[in-house]
Amino acid sequence: AHKTLTREIISKYSLLYTWEGTDPNRKPILLLGHIDVVPVESGTEKDWTHPPFSGAIADGYVWGRGTLDIKLNVMGILEAVEHLLAAGFRPRQTIYLAFGHDEEVGGRNGAKKIAALLKEREVSPDYTLDEGGCVIEGAIAGLSAPAALIGIAEKGYLSLEFSVEGEGGHSSMPPRQTAAGILCAAIAKLEKNQFPTRIEGAALQMFRFLGPEMSFTNRLILGNMWLLGGVLKSQLLKSSTMAAAIRTTTAPTMLQGSVKENILPMMATAVVNYRILPGDTMESVIKRAEKIISDSRVKIHALEGGSDPSPVSDTESASFSTLQKTIHQLFPGAIVSPYLVLGATDSRYYTGVSVNVYRFTPLSLKNEDLKRMHGTNERISVANYEQVVQFFIQLIKNSGV
Repeated sequence: AHKTLTREIISKYSLLYTWEGTDPNRKPILLLGHIDVVPVESGTEKDWTHPPFSGAIADGYVWGRGTLDIKLNVMGILEAVEHLLAAGFRPRQTIYLAFGHDEEVGGRNGAKKIAALLKEREVSPDYTLDEGGCVIEGAIAGLSAPAALIGIAEKGYLSLEFSVEGEGGHSSMPPRQTAAGILCAAIAKLEKNQFPTRIEGAALQMFRFLGPEMSFTNRLILGNMWLLGGVLKSQLLKSSTMAAAIRTTTAPTMLQGSVKENILPMMATAVVNYRILPGDTMESVIKRAEKIISDSRVKIHALEGGSDPSPVSDTESASFSTLQKTIHQLFPGAIVSPYLVLGATDSRYYTGVSVNVYRFTPLSLKNEDLKRMHGTNERISVANYEQVVQFFIQLIKNSGV
């Protein structure tokens, strides 16, 4: 690939490859991945069947941190390109490969800077494809067939720090309200007053795509949303995953007070992480928190790294159809559907570069496999990895039709 593609290094570690096409009038495509991985929690190394950074190939699997997130995309794309080059293939449109080095910590020095560079060069891809959904079995109640989920939008991200100043002193002589008590009351208010649910946008499109393939009861509900929408919401709220698809989530994650059990804190702080549903914004989340707490003693500060929800990409575009076609070729039994990505990916930085940004990893998983991602014994089957390579070979070919 290095003999044919142009390679640029961004921020010391991120990579941008350009594979020039034969037709300059065709819009390019952009394939994304990231080369960084999350760490392995100290002390858990012994729980792995094979060392977490060994890349061992055993029992039909490749074992190691990053095999699912998301070395399979990076290596799958590169291996697909190598295969096509060896076969003498030349793409009609230019193909960009962008691999960030810091996605797991926000992507601000990798993907964000690559996207800015492409925008400066007025590169406007027909579509951008990043990690996101996959082919999953058993994750959606009422659906027996595997679902191939293409992310057409992703939730926004915001962490708010709440802080309360106190008088300090000895715990044997506490004031009527301590900084810790005031803070805990504020956080309890936030948890009690969850965001309202909304079935719209990417979530609504998912149900429209999957509805005809679901059980009779689910088809009945989805076909009569005007009457039975409340029933659907109540069912979705029973699952934390599905609940997150229909509301902005509120998750207190960090608490800090005194350094000793018998000392009153001079300052108590808490961090609440929000994953923002399209339709809400960082600004609206902050205003809502202020209104719910309604206590001037509680100061609110937005931490760095926040982002608003992404725009919703088109499911009727030619590029979405190309993805559908490729998925059906590699995973013929899967039901293709759009969905809302609940986490944050590098793709959020490319929405200002590309109108159609999609999020799909050509990976076939069962629901119980999801715990391996960022967990112990992360692995991908050799057969599944071969499918990843074949998917990108076919996608590149299909994109030039």
